[in-house]
Amino acid sequence: MMEKRCSRRLTVLCVCVAALSSVSASPEVCTNSLLPGAKGDNGEVGEEGDQGILGKNGRPGLQGIPGEKGLKGDMGHVGKMGPTGQKGDRGEVGLTGSSGLKGKQGTTCDCGRYKKVVDLMDVNTRKLTKAVKFLKNVILGLKETEERYYLLVKEAKRFREASINCKLRGGSLAMPKSTNINRLMADYVSRAGLTQVYIGVQAQSKDANGTINYTYADSSPLHSFAAWSKDAELTANQSAASNSSCVELLSTGTWARVECEVTMFFMCEFPKSRRRGGRTGRG
Repeated sequence: MMEKRCSRRLTVLCVCVAALSSVSASPEVCTNSLLPGAKGDNGEVGEEGDQGILGKNGRPGLQGIPGEKGLKGDMGHVGKMGPTGQKGDRGEVGLTGSSGLKGKQGTTCDCGRYKKVVDLMDVNTRKLTKAVKFLKNVILGLKETEERYYLLVKEAKRFREASINCKLRGGSLAMPKSTNINRLMADYVSRAGLTQVYIGVQAQSKDANGTINYTYADSSPLHSFAAWSKDAELTANQSAASNSSCVELLSTGTWARVECEVTMFFMCEFPKSRRRGGRTGRG
């Protein structure tokens, strides 16, 4: 390859020398230019160059054609129940139905006979009511009002033990919340031959003025009624110690303060059930 190139150069050089010699021999200026030589052979392929730098991102292409619709997926979990909708409008009144068949003719009523049976049942009911009342008031020793039963328990106990005993029977220590109830309870105590019993009243706290606050067994305060004796009113501002803050009902109908550790009889009360028959405590 190199030899061919050298041969071309020598040829060109010889041509140039011949041209110069002819110019020097002739006074005419050479106006003919040199013609290019024949096209050389293709060179060898060079080695692969290094990878060039990445160019800038081109513009986004056009949106493609939407693909085919996929298969239906599995059913999802059931969601929470939504809120109740509004009440719909009332529907129209339906058509009147057809009349029923005529019933059979009734038999003649023997009213006089049935009236005698009903009257006899009323008499028996009144007798039974009196017998039940006799059992409650005499045999069981109960007193009652329209709303409650009262039972005098002849078992000497401390105040706390008496309160628990009434609760186990299904009631509570008796609470005289009115003059009539207080009189009924005092008469009950007197007829039983007793002088005093525990009732459901107890001191709870002392206010800023030094006055002791008393409450009933159901935690309601003594606002509407109290039957303190004169001696109890004189000692009303004494400190309410934990062992001297209980109350007893005297057979005279008055209240007195007493130590809670003293053992004595007590009175329970039981609310009447709304259902027929009521509920009583055991004597």
